[in-house]
Amino acid sequence: MSGSQSYKTDIILTLYKDLRTVFRLVDVAMLSGVTDIPGLSKKLNYYVRKKQLENPRKGIYVKPDYNREELACCLYSPCYISLGYVLQKKGIIFQYDSQITVISYLSRVKEIDNQSYRYRKLKGELLVNNTGVMQLPNYVNMAVAERAFLDMLYLSPEFYFDNLNSLDKSLINKLLPIYQSGALTKRTEKLLCHV
Repeated sequence: MSGSQSYKTDIILTLYKDLRTVFRLVDVAMLSGVTDIPGLSKKLNYYVRKKQLENPRKGIYVKPDYNREELACCLYSPCYISLGYVLQKKGIIFQYDSQITVISYLSRVKEIDNQSYRYRKLKGELLVNNTGVMQLPNYVNMAVAERAFLDMLYLSPEFYFDNLNSLDKSLINKLLPIYQSGALTKRTEKLLCHV
């Protein structure tokens, strides 16, 4: 086996041994130790043609069975999954929506592999404050239900919630100050006074 063949095998093996399922070009360079970025890009595109990797967006490579939540957190960073996606999973809202909703530094909707990703902009100091955001072992940043509730109420003041009973009021009260919004505090108190 020639040195270049061994080298190619090492890159794909390195990626498949890694717990991540989504990689930016820079991630692959760091994992593999390759400094020739154009050459690395060519090698990765070879793996795409051989169907060992997929390339859903420029500069992003994924394993065939990639985690869509992980991709959501990789497209625009910093970001975290929140809003309707989390609220639906936690039974706070009942309306089904397959869209993955993400808090980020920009507002945008992306459609990749029949999955819709909706990014909502939140001001910088709120976005980088990770209070109430879990960093899951699968490289996914996801808001706890209480943070997702406050994010939604902050961005969509008139939003209707189906079931607030499972929310932790004391955690909400700990999270409220990070928003620095009297109006949000009043809306929250009004919604939670009957729960």
